[in-house]
This record gives sequence, C-alpha cells and structure tokens, in this order.
Amino acid sequence: MGVHDCAGEAPRSVSFSVITVSETATETHDLSGMAISNLLKSAGHCLVRRTIVRHDVAEIQKALRESIEDSRVQAIVINGGTGIAREDVTIEAVSHFEEKSLPGFGELFRSLSYAEIGGSAMMSRATAFASEGKVVFCLPGSEEAVRLAADKLIAPELGHLVLEASR
Repeated sequence: MGVHDCAGEAPRSVSFSVITVSETATETHDLSGMAISNLLKSAGHCLVRRTIVRHDVAEIQKALRESIEDSRVQAIVINGGTGIAREDVTIEAVSHFEEKSLPGFGELFRSLSYAEIGGSAMMSRATAFASEGKVVFCLPGSEEAVRLAADKLIAPELGHLVLEASR
C-alpha cells in the first residue's frame, strides 16, 4: 500500500490541543497559540483545549499529560521553549513522553525556516513524536514559526500522522 492509499484512510478532521509555553502570554494575548488554533481550525480540525504554562518542566509535563490522557485529543501542538536559551526547557520536559521520533518534521521545519530567516534557523529544536497513539509537535514560540509549521507541514499531514500514530 502506498502513502497515498494510507492517506485516503486518514481522518479529515482531527481533534487537537494547543499548549503555549510562555512567561507573558495570556488568554487574550497569545498570538502563537491563537495562530495555530485558527490555522488548524480553518483546515477543518477541531480545537479541544488550549493551555498556557510557564517555562517550567513540571508545568509543561502536567499540561502534556492532561492532553495525552484526554480521550478527545488526537494531536498536541506545543509552542514556545524550543530554543537554546537557559529558560527553553520544553524539549527536556517532553522528552520522556517520546515513543516514536519523527525527525523529518524538525528537519523539514528548519529547512523551510532557513529559506525564510537564514542561518538562525539552526537554533530551533522543533521536533515531533508519537506518544500513546497521539502525535505531539513542539514548535518555536514565534507567530511566524507557528504559521510556517501549520501551513506547510502540520495541516496538510495531520490526519495521516494521527492515523499512523494510532495504529
């Protein structure tokens, strides 16, 4: 069976959650969280929950665990905390949840970012993985990065990724 055959079985609409990692974002001022939510909803997917947490390992892990345990959630998008600054702890916080790595996501994201912003794209630790039958994406916190990932990578393949992760 080819990739296009499998994609035909994929759900057209996926239920997702968004976790924003930020010290300054609020419900009304979370541009990246709102952007990913709106872009995926406009692609036909369904937002189940949106959470904002600080750059704190325990808070990030708690929010991710709640999304994984929510039976309505099929995919999780975390934005923020994926850089190399001391406060950027998202990757460290979520690493033990990773069951199957999707290295191609980070590679493709950095390649697309390089085309837009040049060499500073190498500072992104954006990644994706499967955990307990769900797909988890970890994106930078900038609105531009979230838009790029959603438009070019996540929205077009989300149903197919969820199908494969749930098998």
